Amino acid sequence: MTVALVVIKNAVSIFLMAIQLAMLLRAVLSWFPLENRFIDFLHCVTEPFIYPVRRLFEHFGWFQGTPIDISFMVSYLLISILMIFLS
Repeated sequence: MTVALVVIKNAVSIFLMAIQLAMLLRAVLSWFPLENRFIDFLHCVTEPFIYPVRRLFEHFGWFQGTPIDISFMVSYLLISILMIFLS
């Protein structure tokens, strides 16, 4: 692999790790009834990765009555799988 491809692969891996960390922070902070700019930032950063899966589930009517956001977990899993393929 050329140096440029290695650098791009590493940059994408770091970006995906940062997104996963933001998703974990968002999940933990969702247990507390807080509203501040940091939580708004986490929602803005992570929602583009969760929203497509959520829309897909809503379109097919999957997991509509569950109290847990399954789309969040599926998005996290998809990012993890993508990171495995980048390794």
